Amino acid sequence: MRHAWVVLLVKFKLLVAAVMKLGTLGLFLISAMDASTLAVPMDAIVATFAWNNRARFWIYPLVAALGSAIGSLLPFLLGRAGGELFLLKRINRERYERMRDRFERQEFMALFIPAMLPPPTPFKLFVFAAGVFEMRLAPFLLATFLGRVVRFFILSLVTVKYGPGVVHRGLALVHEHHDLVWTAAGLVLLAMVIYTLRKIFSRRARVDITGETLAD
Repeated sequence: MRHAWVVLLVKFKLLVAAVMKLGTLGLFLISAMDASTLAVPMDAIVATFAWNNRARFWIYPLVAALGSAIGSLLPFLLGRAGGELFLLKRINRERYERMRDRFERQEFMALFIPAMLPPPTPFKLFVFAAGVFEMRLAPFLLATFLGRVVRFFILSLVTVKYGPGVVHRGLALVHEHHDLVWTAAGLVLLAMVIYTLRKIFSRRARVDITGETLAD
């Protein structure tokens, strides 16, 4: 059994290496595969593309993000087709209800933040949950694309500036302190929600004042 898994892993690595030779098209296909089915070390792959062609480093985040958004449609549609029971088998009821409330309050940010975060963030779980909680398709694609663009662009920029070794050390650090990363992401999300609410209430207050002035 172990031998079979080793053979499968070798074949998988050869497949990834072959697809990478297709250039940006290969990057798109690998990213779509990573988001839809088999997990692929996308950070290392994007960093490799950026380092090998530093003059075009900004293109690869866009291509990888587009592939990720398209590939994510598969788990998203599976979740929408009736994945509530499957999701409850993966997480407890309390976490399920927290995720549902998060999507109901601010569905875009509920997916945008996880899309930005590196491994070990369970991004496919959030994508599947977005389908279960019936997130609208346009915000789903936009949140996935923009979140991945931010993540891969920062990754490519750091790679070009400091070299691929920094990326590998950074990923190891994130794996070691993932709780801290989640806390920081939560604080960023809270700050953005507060900022959005303040803008909304401020706009409404100006409308009310203008209305009262016109009425007088």
